[in-house]
Amino acid sequence: MTIKSPRNFFKPLAIGAPEPFREPPVRVERMIHFVPPHLDKVRAKIGDMIPTVDVILGNLEDAIPADAKEAARKGFIEMASAHDYGSTGLWTRVNCLNSPWILDDLTEIVAAVGQKLDVIMLPKVEGPWDIHYLDQLLAQLEARHQIKKQIMIHAILETAEGVKNVESIALASPRMHGMSLGPADLAASRAMKTTRVGGGHPEYKVLADAEGSAPRAVYQQDLWHYTVAKMVDACQSAGIKSFYGPFGDISDLAACEVQFRNAFLLGCAGAWSLHPNQVAIAKRVFSPDPKEVAFAKKILEAMPDGSGVAMIDGKMQDDATWKQAKVMVDCARQVAAKDPEFAAAYGF
Repeated sequence: MTIKSPRNFFKPLAIGAPEPFREPPVRVERMIHFVPPHLDKVRAKIGDMIPTVDVILGNLEDAIPADAKEAARKGFIEMASAHDYGSTGLWTRVNCLNSPWILDDLTEIVAAVGQKLDVIMLPKVEGPWDIHYLDQLLAQLEARHQIKKQIMIHAILETAEGVKNVESIALASPRMHGMSLGPADLAASRAMKTTRVGGGHPEYKVLADAEGSAPRAVYQQDLWHYTVAKMVDACQSAGIKSFYGPFGDISDLAACEVQFRNAFLLGCAGAWSLHPNQVAIAKRVFSPDPKEVAFAKKILEAMPDGSGVAMIDGKMQDDATWKQAKVMVDCARQVAAKDPEFAAAYGF
């Protein structure tokens, strides 16, 4: 694959566009909370919602009817203009690149609220070429409208082609913020036989070995484990974030929590929340457990430079576990800076 010279990778793609980030801004993004901006009653609640979530995303794509696309775009511009988002991220999910709405989404939103917008989420990314197109176009729009801070790109992994090209997508641009799993469209793209949006499936299972005539234990498997793990590897190697996407059954809070926790343990930074009842789950799951943080702090205190061996609570620790502990404590410090409740629990 032909790649850009390292000297040119971080150069703006248009004269007058802002400098690309050398390192993505450090933010706590435990949940990306989706809102439909074409609904007046939803926009009326944005001010109260801002301090309760890490990211608010105005959704323009799936779940927005075709005859409401322009209203959603207008509504997002209105909600972006009307509020100070402070440390809460402001994102939008635009329509896909082959849609009739994408150019107006980008040109109107960047012109009106580009100075406040943190991230554009791009659906159905199939390869680095999709990122390159949006990267160049955003640079031209930023230059035209004198945007001072680069708008980042978040890709949704929701086609078989995209999964195949996940590593090159992750490295496509310094604008890359991260990626999310898009299970519904990905299931259709792969011809998977499920209509569920995220989560497991009762027929995707293994049986325990037979022991005479005794009933055999049944274990449900995770349809998305391979894809999430592959996405996490691609994102971590590129220095960007990975996210679990939507859990569609908003009434099954227990299953939602398990799916979010699996993603957290695998390395995801957060997940989408489609309903307010999923916000608390994401906040709880994607904030490290205080007991785990306390133990990790012991490891760092016992091995300040990360070398040697230490015995803590009967368990041997070395440089590898020191690295694990540092990941945990660094994550906890970021959460504590955002959330006073967790700061107290972690003792920061």
